[in-house]
Amino acid sequence: MSFTLALAVLLAFSAGVYVLGRRRASALGPKAELHSLPGYYGTWVALWTGVPAALILILFLTAGPRLGEALLSADPPAAVASLPSETAQAFWSDAQAIADGRTPSNIQWTADQRAALTAKAQQARDFNGFAAFAAVALAAVLALGGFLLSWPRIKPTLRARNQVEGWISIALMACSAIAVLTTVGIVASLLYEALRFFASVSPLDFLFGLQWQPQIAMREDQVAAKGAFGAVPLFAGTFLVMIIAMCVAAPVGLFCAIYLSEYAGRTTRGIIKPLLEILAGVPTVVYGFFAALTVGPLFRGFFNYIGSWLAEGPLDPLGQYLMAVQNEMALTAGVVMGIMLIPYISSLSDDIINAVPQSLRDGSYAMGATKSETVKRVILPAALPGVMGAMLLAISRAVGETMIVTMAAGSQARITANPLDSVTTVTRQMVEILTGDQEFDSPRTLAAFGLGLTLFAVTLALNVIALRIVQKYRQAYD
Repeated sequence: MSFTLALAVLLAFSAGVYVLGRRRASALGPKAELHSLPGYYGTWVALWTGVPAALILILFLTAGPRLGEALLSADPPAAVASLPSETAQAFWSDAQAIADGRTPSNIQWTADQRAALTAKAQQARDFNGFAAFAAVALAAVLALGGFLLSWPRIKPTLRARNQVEGWISIALMACSAIAVLTTVGIVASLLYEALRFFASVSPLDFLFGLQWQPQIAMREDQVAAKGAFGAVPLFAGTFLVMIIAMCVAAPVGLFCAIYLSEYAGRTTRGIIKPLLEILAGVPTVVYGFFAALTVGPLFRGFFNYIGSWLAEGPLDPLGQYLMAVQNEMALTAGVVMGIMLIPYISSLSDDIINAVPQSLRDGSYAMGATKSETVKRVILPAALPGVMGAMLLAISRAVGETMIVTMAAGSQARITANPLDSVTTVTRQMVEILTGDQEFDSPRTLAAFGLGLTLFAVTLALNVIALRIVQKYRQAYD
């Protein structure tokens, strides 16, 4: 029996047990005499029946293959013992693939190795069959045991609701622990690799260096083998794109939020807001294509046209520069990123503006103020802390955006404030460094983790500031 079928049978059995437990609780007497509703009794019995058995099946499903590989490789045949580690690993993978009915690799094994492969595949097949039988049998025993132990305890005095809520609390705590441990693991791995990078490159040179040329550290025999890992040009490009994006997203998103919350009717709001929030669900790669295929050529054509007007005149140098503008520039990436952030800012700002107490509006109108005066002098000042928090969250989103800048910003590591220049960002460089074959003993590869750790610290600081501002706002009006 496959694990999927076993889980389906267990689910059906638990559902049947739930129905039986509910009926048994209902038959004990009127609902007023029961501690909990009959559904809680059925749920309690179903939990004891299904959860331990499901955990056993999931444990064998996840750990079974690794356990089988460990047992197989514990007694390697003579034909495999002398193989290099990579080839031996391929041998064990082929044995497991043959045992599972999958296609093995294209490696041409010798006669002795093929015989050993057949024997090990049969051994793996026997172990898999035994493990599956043992897992299903143990799950069946646990399911029946849970049912037999819980069924006699269904009585009017049983605190079924409290115990079901205890199960739910344990499940929620487990989910929270998984989320926290996952975050801790990600940060720990990032910190470990970043410290390896900073062991070979000074943190001061990294944080304050003005040259970014990690490619020259690929070989020891190169002229400047030490490399240049100054991250200032990367963060300059990142913040330039971010500033352009916020110049687009902040006013449009805020004015959109003001219109939706204060001026739009209920029907108009019900149509515009969902349409606007559709933009938030568009994958960033689509925005990247939009930037590379539409916005970039449009901007290039516009500036080339302006340059052709200025060429051969008093502003000939400027005209020549504008005529050389290409598709990839900070302006393209910033504008498209700003479009991407509009629903993010408008949705948060709309919720914040709607949270302003109606008594403030009524007081303003009672003083004879118009709607625009109320918005400018009462609502926006009251909502300003929350709106600022939304802006900071959008900034942290813009700093970490990868796909749009990869496809539209360019790849030149330079310190510039000109939006028409090609620049590169931290995330773009991380993608370039970690693409293709990598050597994780090289400072060039480890530089990606140094950049990631620095970017993580920047976005974490922005999020903490934003949450602090929003928290202060909530304390004022809750």
